[in-house]
Amino acid sequence: LIPKGVLTESALAWVVTSKYMDALPLYRQAALLGRFGGDLSRNTLAASIVKVGEAVQPVINLLRDHLLEADLIHADETTIQVLKEPGKKAQTKSYLWAQATNSGPPIRLFGYASGRGARHADLLYAGIKRGAALMSDGYEVYAGIAEDNGLAHLACWAHCRRYFVEAEAVIPKAARRPEHIATQFIAAIGALYAAESRARDLDAPARQALRAEHSRPVLQRIEAMLLKHLHTVVPGSLLGKALHYLSAQWPKLIRYVENGTWPIDNNLCENAIRPFVVGRRNWLFADTVAGARASANLY
Repeated sequence: LIPKGVLTESALAWVVTSKYMDALPLYRQAALLGRFGGDLSRNTLAASIVKVGEAVQPVINLLRDHLLEADLIHADETTIQVLKEPGKKAQTKSYLWAQATNSGPPIRLFGYASGRGARHADLLYAGIKRGAALMSDGYEVYAGIAEDNGLAHLACWAHCRRYFVEAEAVIPKAARRPEHIATQFIAAIGALYAAESRARDLDAPARQALRAEHSRPVLQRIEAMLLKHLHTVVPGSLLGKALHYLSAQWPKLIRYVENGTWPIDNNLCENAIRPFVVGRRNWLFADTVAGARASANLY
């Protein structure tokens, strides 16, 4: 794979797997190999990983072609720090964008970008099938992607629930009561997930019918509670932020009941991005843009 390189393909696979699956930083790998008599520096390993990341690009391109033809794409992003990036300070943040499918070949793609703006997202979603669905959090750039490409835009109930959990957490446990507003919303969202649990093994038409019977009434109840409390809570409080997020995302949050193949949340993509987040705690940053792109490909 690397002409005149010192590592075989098996050794390269071991290094890549150790870093990206086991979250073992390269300097630790170099020390580990040194105990077995391998005189390899971290820089040698890093350069090798960049070469491997470039070599798998044709596979990434094929996966992207399949992803952009999918009926539904999950979207998310997280930060990555790149020390040597032209025009940027070492302390500034860049981004790793995640995309995933929930049907057909299970595709999980990661794309590096120096920013989080629409111009970066446009490149990742160029060529997406019109009429497909996009599942995301409330980041406004995704709304632009959906509008520009004629997509059905879905919002994440798990993300929404998180805001109410944070609002409930500030209430002392001894003082929590079922009548608290945050607790009521959490219970209602739990009812939506109970319906999803019952529908897990059903086909799409049966799931849509179950949602019509059980989920729509719960959504009506949540909407009524939202209208009742939205303007009675301080907007800057945690509960106020939860209510305003729910209000802003409401049209996208209720769309999932229209189609039995659409999910209730974006957990699939968040779970796909978790190994990167775990690894980032150990290796902390990418040294160069080439290293960041290689990491995205290899993840």
